[in-house]
Amino acid sequence: MNRPQRTFTPRVIVLMLFFIVVIPFLPLLVSWRWDWWEAWAYAAISILGFAISRALAARRHPDLLAERARFMQQEDTKPWDKRLAPLLGLGGALVLLVAGLDRLWGWSPAFSGPLKLLALALILAGYALGSYALIANRFFSGTVRIQTERGHHVVSSGPYRWLRHPGYAGALVAYLATPFFLDSAWAFLPTLFVMAVLVVRTALEDRTLQAELAGYREYAGQVRYRLLPGVW
Repeated sequence: MNRPQRTFTPRVIVLMLFFIVVIPFLPLLVSWRWDWWEAWAYAAISILGFAISRALAARRHPDLLAERARFMQQEDTKPWDKRLAPLLGLGGALVLLVAGLDRLWGWSPAFSGPLKLLALALILAGYALGSYALIANRFFSGTVRIQTERGHHVVSSGPYRWLRHPGYAGALVAYLATPFFLDSAWAFLPTLFVMAVLVVRTALEDRTLQAELAGYREYAGQVRYRLLPGVW
């Protein structure tokens, strides 16, 4: 009898710890400014947001975490997403790296308190929207593929009633607010790169779903906007 393939291998666990725990602390690790409360708050939001959203998603869809843990290992991942998905991860890390360097060397003047509080609210809203999408969608995979073996079908409940890609919309909001919250004008450069990759990935994924997932074209006719209500 063949042994079942382990999903959470040591390699997967190490990578998860690196991206979930180490990366959110990059601004603090790079700047070595341990009194930087905004960086502490950002790390706490990132780590707790990940833990809470995955716990809730696992209760509703027990097989979803295993699907996401096989990130970049599925043979049927779309070739273009094998390039775009890592670029998103790299871009997100660069935003935090630049913010840390900016704090270390004092490149940017501080933003105003009210603007940073607004940015904090937007980061929380972005995480909440992305988490809502993850919990609502059993097929919220880490890469773009048609999950035939999991009975992939259109999900139109939860935030998918308003947007076709609410997870990406939440990420877009959080990315855009992060440079404001971390007082780094220079961090907008990698942020713009991440946003561009995110828009391209959204367009390609939507095109793939319309062409290959039964019922998605009809769903797209009912939910008009992909990413930004009233815009696109």
